Amino acid sequence: MKIATRTGAVLSAAALTFALAACSPSNEEEPTDSSTAGGTESDAPEAMELSGSLVGAGASSQESAMEAWRAGFQGMHPEVTVSYDPVGSGGGRTQFTDGATSFAGSDALMDEEEYAAAVEACDGDMGAIHLPLYISPVAVIFNLEGIDSLNMDADTIAGIFNGEITSWDDAAIAEQNPDAELPSTPITIVHRADESGTTENFQDYLVKAASNWPAEETSGDWQGASGESGPGTSAVVQIVQDNTGAIGYADASRAGELGTVALKVGEEYVPFSAEAAAAVVDASPLSTGANGENDLAFELDRTTTASGAYPLVLVSYTIVCQQYDDEAERNLVTEFVKYVASEDGQNQAASAAGSSPISASLSERVIGILDGIAAG
Repeated sequence: MKIATRTGAVLSAAALTFALAACSPSNEEEPTDSSTAGGTESDAPEAMELSGSLVGAGASSQESAMEAWRAGFQGMHPEVTVSYDPVGSGGGRTQFTDGATSFAGSDALMDEEEYAAAVEACDGDMGAIHLPLYISPVAVIFNLEGIDSLNMDADTIAGIFNGEITSWDDAAIAEQNPDAELPSTPITIVHRADESGTTENFQDYLVKAASNWPAEETSGDWQGASGESGPGTSAVVQIVQDNTGAIGYADASRAGELGTVALKVGEEYVPFSAEAAAAVVDASPLSTGANGENDLAFELDRTTTASGAYPLVLVSYTIVCQQYDDEAERNLVTEFVKYVASEDGQNQAASAAGSSPISASLSERVIGILDGIAAG
């Protein structure tokens, strides 16, 4: 990959050892204790000899999973250093296409301009591809004393976030929650201030599943009513925690003790779960705009009525080049991502972040694609 600033920071061949030093910006939470996330060597891909440094950046939704991947890989291979800045999906894609990182994490797909920029950033002319390695529901989170869960259909959620529904005892909410004692507390909308893949997935759900969302196109920039906002997942969660009557959205692994919304799907209300999120991904086709057969970019079905499915889900991708000029860099990227895609890596992420492990067949396909990434 054409990264002038990375000269000397890429690895040299030695024992495949790995330490992930996560670079967390001030708006993100400190990494959680992942001492229990270490995996066993028996489940991991066969190691090759590497050492050095690898730089990535992107989706803050992956932060907890990235810490688990760090712990598992570091436990086996302590000499390679990987840094990951959870700056957000948009920032991660920008750093990748600018040539500042070797890989990116993103909850949203590259657009046409970013695909073109990746051709310039990557070596050769094959550009970059998406590998789906983190599947997680997006939770609609709220702060109301004594209420842990509420039922809502897509139009009600859209009505809240577009500013039409302004009080928690509004009839649209009350009719779907006859047993809840809803207060007349004003609703405070909380959304991301930065370009965000979580925002893009949340708004994609509203664009496709609701009849009253004001925007017709999906975007990683906030398109709803103005409210409180913060950069990064941690900031959104913190604002909701600090304000009674607040409502926001975040990767479900970060919902904590906040109240959450069960979505109306068909004739039932479905709370988020890893299994419900995976059910939607399994039923979704690959994008027609993908960069060849190795670009595993999904078009998620937000309007499914399948029983037990939770359509407000994000698939967070690892974006990599299809060719790296430096063989040592190619080896470090592919070996790290193979670990992430392995059964051990996926189980570590599920334990740490509540994500849904990818299927064995998808893991096998991803590892096969990584084996085919070129060098030189």
